[in-house]
Amino acid sequence: MKMSKPGSPPGQVLFNYCTSGGPGPGSAEELQQFEKIQQGFANQFESFFPDNLAHKTIVVIPSLTLDQEVLAKVKGALHYEERLLCMLMLLRMPRAHVIYVSSMPIDPVIIDYYLHLLPGITGYHARERLTLLSCYDASATSLTQKILQRPRLLERIKQHIPSGHVAHIACFNSTCYERSLAVKLGIPIYGCDPSFMYCGTKSGSRRFFMKAGVPMPPGAEDLKSYDDIVHSVAALKDMYPLLKKAVIKLNDGFSGDGNAILKYPDLTDKRELFNWIHHNLYKEIIPVAKELSFEVFLEKFRLMEGIVEAFIEGDVKVSPSVQCRINPLGEVDVISTHDQVLSGESGQVFVGAHFPADESYRAELGALGKLIAEELKKEGVLGRFSIDFVSVKENDAWKHYAIEINLRKGGTTHPFLMLQFLTDGHYDEASGLFETPNNQHRYYFASDNLQNDAYKGLAPQDLIDIAMFHGLHYDGATQKGVMFHMIGALSQFGKMGIVCIGESPEEAYLYYNKTIEVLDAETAAK
Repeated sequence: MKMSKPGSPPGQVLFNYCTSGGPGPGSAEELQQFEKIQQGFANQFESFFPDNLAHKTIVVIPSLTLDQEVLAKVKGALHYEERLLCMLMLLRMPRAHVIYVSSMPIDPVIIDYYLHLLPGITGYHARERLTLLSCYDASATSLTQKILQRPRLLERIKQHIPSGHVAHIACFNSTCYERSLAVKLGIPIYGCDPSFMYCGTKSGSRRFFMKAGVPMPPGAEDLKSYDDIVHSVAALKDMYPLLKKAVIKLNDGFSGDGNAILKYPDLTDKRELFNWIHHNLYKEIIPVAKELSFEVFLEKFRLMEGIVEAFIEGDVKVSPSVQCRINPLGEVDVISTHDQVLSGESGQVFVGAHFPADESYRAELGALGKLIAEELKKEGVLGRFSIDFVSVKENDAWKHYAIEINLRKGGTTHPFLMLQFLTDGHYDEASGLFETPNNQHRYYFASDNLQNDAYKGLAPQDLIDIAMFHGLHYDGATQKGVMFHMIGALSQFGKMGIVCIGESPEEAYLYYNKTIEVLDAETAAK
């Protein structure tokens, strides 16, 4: 039986956006049309994707179609739409067109920054094949919903797809809204059918880990209520008396902001412990997201459902991830590994990643990731996704626990795409290393959260000027240096993203530290 739960993203109300005609959202007719559109994608992929001279259009919809109340806790969340500007590198194919839609207009300086890096293509030639469209709407609604509310914008997107071009949608994540958008535009999504959204929830992830035979933390899934949390937290402690902490996770949380931590009291009597949990749990659970109260977290839990699992302890503990891809032909590839950098009191919030993961375990991670990907393939999953792990070193050997599947692009997607597009290199699954066409290896450190209040007020042109003056800018000749993203968030939030590429992990991180030193010096009070 397929484990699918079609429907709208949890916590969101499906409004009537069918103002431009066509089948109603979620209707049988829409589902049939979407299935028909997606069926033709395999032919497009096989015939046009390998041909760099093919006439094709990529419609980039960088919408974070997630719970907007939780997303609002992320500083500069609107500017996360800029992460997929790495897709502008596709304009290096001289007949490819890119249509990029955003909530608000993107500063031309930022666009020029990306186009300047295109190998073998002039900025003029690239701009002729780039269409930038905006909703002119900064409200706390997902970009895809904003587009669906604007029938004239939908028509403009259609009109900018040249006659004779094959086209598809590239998006951050795929929900019922992206499905409706695909039907209205009449083009497929290179991403997972929203009917399989459950596969990428915390509960669905645990079920696929079980099917693949991959270890995961002890816990319980498909929990619906506060009482379910109470009983699961108590059962965990009963089964594992030495357990110090438990993690409660929303099914559709992201970047750790949908998690909460519970520290167990130092009680040995089971009845006393259960009574403590029953009467004090609501006071002791601490949501990871700042300014998110437990009352709001619990309401989100009732809407999304979720899991409880053991917090994995270890003297030597890391948080690696594996990125996989299932293409429209059903081929499964491991395309990268990363060592994630997490912050917060309990290390739950994603802030950056080293590529590739440590050589002592990246092959093991790739193998585990492929086992899980093969199970997802059987389900019908398509596109890029990542699998997060917690790994603990015990007696000189690593033990890996699968944590979650992210059926979407994430914090490790755009840095890898940028490296791939800039160098025209490839990831070697056997060695776990990235190789350039001249057989050199490249490494990077990337972060979406380089933040300092002192950076507030820096305009995009200021940042680029500083990078150029101090020799931080990525150099196409050496294929090393620094790439910035989310630049639009810098002036208001003092925050941006960064990808630092080097010939070694040490050099990549050195670029990161040098960038911070330069920015701190440039913004220091005179």
